[in-house]
Amino acid sequence: MGQQIARYLIDVVFGLFTYALLLRFVMQVMRAPFRNPVGQAVIALTDWIVKPLRRVLPGVKGVDWASLVATFVLQFLWLLAYALVFGGFSLAGVGIPFLLLATVVALVRAVLWLAVIVVFVHAILSWIAPDGPLSGLLNALSFPLLRPVRRILPPIGGTLDLSPLVVIVIAQLLLMMLPHAEASLTAMFLGLGGR
Repeated sequence: MGQQIARYLIDVVFGLFTYALLLRFVMQVMRAPFRNPVGQAVIALTDWIVKPLRRVLPGVKGVDWASLVATFVLQFLWLLAYALVFGGFSLAGVGIPFLLLATVVALVRAVLWLAVIVVFVHAILSWIAPDGPLSGLLNALSFPLLRPVRRILPPIGGTLDLSPLVVIVIAQLLLMMLPHAEASLTAMFLGLGGR
């Protein structure tokens, strides 16, 4: 029971800030508007770490390096907290490099889930509230994902757009393949570290 509580608290604290930072980075890369409830919440949750980091890591060519580095560091600390609280993991030898690799994989997984959620919510809200307060944000985040699919698969009958379904299926397939890639990388990495 104590381990479940500890895992839950670690997930809530690190998850909230890590995903808010990731969303901030993605919103800036996609030029999504921040003048909406989600954008304002993201800024409120992440300014404490992004603003000081910007003094050291300024943005270059539209890439907010402060948000990206903060996302990576918090994801790394999240995994490190697991390793320290639940044990069974040595930080000596290949421990830290292994956590760095695991951090990259976790962030790839998070980006894929973010794509699924954004496209799904965009598809639902386009039916029930197409001009709602989140429409600008969802359009900016989902159109770059949907546009390539729409070039290949135009709407059926001029009205039925299957591109959200295709994007979600592709993201889900990548999520299914990720554990296998992760296992291969881990085996290769630990094999190199054992030499």
